[in-house]
Amino acid sequence: MIDSSAIAIAVLAGGEGSRIGGGKPLIRLGEKTLLERAYNRARGWSSSAIVSIRSQEQLGSCQLPWIADAAGIDGPLAGLAAALEWACRQGAESLLTIPCDMPFLPGDLVARLTNEIGISDAAVASSGGALHPVCALWRDAATYKFADYCASGRRSLRGFAQHLGYAEVEWPTSLRDPFFNINSPGDLAAAEEMLVS
Repeated sequence: MIDSSAIAIAVLAGGEGSRIGGGKPLIRLGEKTLLERAYNRARGWSSSAIVSIRSQEQLGSCQLPWIADAAGIDGPLAGLAAALEWACRQGAESLLTIPCDMPFLPGDLVARLTNEIGISDAAVASSGGALHPVCALWRDAATYKFADYCASGRRSLRGFAQHLGYAEVEWPTSLRDPFFNINSPGDLAAAEEMLVS
């Protein structure tokens, strides 16, 4: 178990979102952008929260603290690399990553991941038989194992979690999948319906 008061949180928002026409972090769901929703959720869990993006332009007019994704790495792994270094500078014992495109994350995400990480270096959320490595808790030890993983030529969050050794923490989907993510205009329309239901 990890002390939840020593957790830093990073919203990974550096993706292009090409399947939804680009600019995914700034897409509006209800009255707020996806990025604002994710950051507000992160701040509800920790006073130490940041947004990891490719460039400041991805923030638009949002006034949020941010760091740049690590150079030379593709995909969400670039955000994790930058966020792990940032979390170490904050003196955090662990880092929780969440994406900007999952607006209905479970309220007990932090509690369950910290309670069930055990002796592993990571705890990864899952639901409906699918693993969600972008929603994961990473011990600070992950920072020191990152170079070895990259040297192996692999570049996925799932692969890094496997490299570390992780605990899988499953959520039920009986009402709806709390890890529903927005990748298309159809997903956005479904999320709008969920928002009012």
